[in-house]
Amino acid sequence: MPEVRFEKISPADFFYRNRDIAGFSSPSRSLYMSIRELIENSLDACEIGRITPNIIVELSSEGDSGEVEVYKLRVEDNGIGVDAEHIPRAFATVFYGSKYGYKQSRGTFGLGGTMALLYGQITTNKPATITSSKGGREIHRFVLMIDIVKNEPKIFKHEVLENEKKWRGTTVEFYLEGDYTNSKAKIIQYFTHTAIANPHASIMFIDPRGRLYCYPRVTTRVPDPPEEALPHPVGVDVETMSRLLSLSRDRNMVSFLMKNFQRVGEKTAKEVLDMAAIPWDRNPRKLSHDEVTKLVEAIKKYDKFRAPDPSSLSPIGRELLEAGIRHMLNPEFLYVVERPPSSYSGFPFVVEVGLAYGGEIPQSDTIQLYRFANKIPLLYDERADVVWKVVNERIDWSTYKVYFPAPLAIVTHICSPKIPYKTVGKEAVADRPEIERELVVAMREAARELRLHLSKIEKRAMAKKKLDIYARYLPLIAKFAAELAERKEPPKIDDLLKSLGVDQRMVEEARRRALERLQELYAE
Repeated sequence: MPEVRFEKISPADFFYRNRDIAGFSSPSRSLYMSIRELIENSLDACEIGRITPNIIVELSSEGDSGEVEVYKLRVEDNGIGVDAEHIPRAFATVFYGSKYGYKQSRGTFGLGGTMALLYGQITTNKPATITSSKGGREIHRFVLMIDIVKNEPKIFKHEVLENEKKWRGTTVEFYLEGDYTNSKAKIIQYFTHTAIANPHASIMFIDPRGRLYCYPRVTTRVPDPPEEALPHPVGVDVETMSRLLSLSRDRNMVSFLMKNFQRVGEKTAKEVLDMAAIPWDRNPRKLSHDEVTKLVEAIKKYDKFRAPDPSSLSPIGRELLEAGIRHMLNPEFLYVVERPPSSYSGFPFVVEVGLAYGGEIPQSDTIQLYRFANKIPLLYDERADVVWKVVNERIDWSTYKVYFPAPLAIVTHICSPKIPYKTVGKEAVADRPEIERELVVAMREAARELRLHLSKIEKRAMAKKKLDIYARYLPLIAKFAAELAERKEPPKIDDLLKSLGVDQRMVEEARRRALERLQELYAE
């Protein structure tokens, strides 16, 4: 019999061996992912403190290590900063962070920023430098690496500096292998899309060649940050319920359900317990495994729960989304829809859609899609996303007078405490029926407004064509009629032209075009 070897590995070791899962699959993709993850952390740090973000990203070449070039990436923000006691673990421990609560955040797994540093360490074997201050008297600077086997930080240096200028924020600086030549287009696209969803942010990017890309803020209005909320009972499974029961200090099950779940009152709690055949006065910590299972099954069958509380959400908002789209795309027509909160599997979500047409949007055989989830631009796996399915399969654009090629762009944003991503890389949203339905409704509402706009353009074009005919031929008819009647002066038709909507400028323009056409005919 062959000997089978069993071993336990840490989360850091797992992602060290399987970094492709987190999106760090190649030097070009990894460079893009590193920039993206750190910017998202910076935007979250500013949003929590209701701060208008100022983010500076510097990418400089440090030579090459064989076939791949080494870069130094530095990201600085003016967010709320990180307490010194949390800095090492926040940046050098996989699955350690502040984003596991029941509220919307750009990060989902507490992995992104740490994964960027882990990738840099794997490829260059150099430590990262983290500098942060909450605006007090001290600035803390750590030079550290990740102990991959133990999933713990290895601190090489800790400096405490005097904060004379009362600086507040966080700076992350580390080395990594990358391919800027092949990732440049995606990186610039990411910044452009981020500026659409975050028009209140000022972002500067300095690339390895010293070129400055500036995305200035267009508004100082900061969206309301999401609030921490209790979980909705419908979204809780047996494992989560068991954990909540084991940590409970409540004396009976009615009190437990009311205090640990949102939108659950005394009457609702008693009805659910009756369905599960669990006494109201039962001690929560003494429920058996079978009773926990019956309780969760009863919750799934109970159909009287109120909709989830949307306070854990922070949509972009109609005003900010419109400002971002106008600034970056400058369309001729724009209509933004913000749907009321809905829910899937007990998790609240909000869908926002912006439909832009004409202006500086180029003609294309396909619709230009700008997909966002929790204000994060999604640039990869477009065809795997529910948005692509809705736009290309559920909507018949000819119904709304859109014929391709057309200058049409659609911006979609889905926000929720739990976005149903298809992969850890967070690039495509699964086609949950509830989300798909909200997208269809929002898209059709915006498309109807576009149809009205295009119908008005058609009517104006037809009216202009008729007026052009009047302006061109009525003066000639009047002139020839006067000659046939042997009158010296043709009848005055100014009042008639004015009643038809024709002014003197249109008459002169029509004459000029008629003369040009005659000259072309003679030339032929």
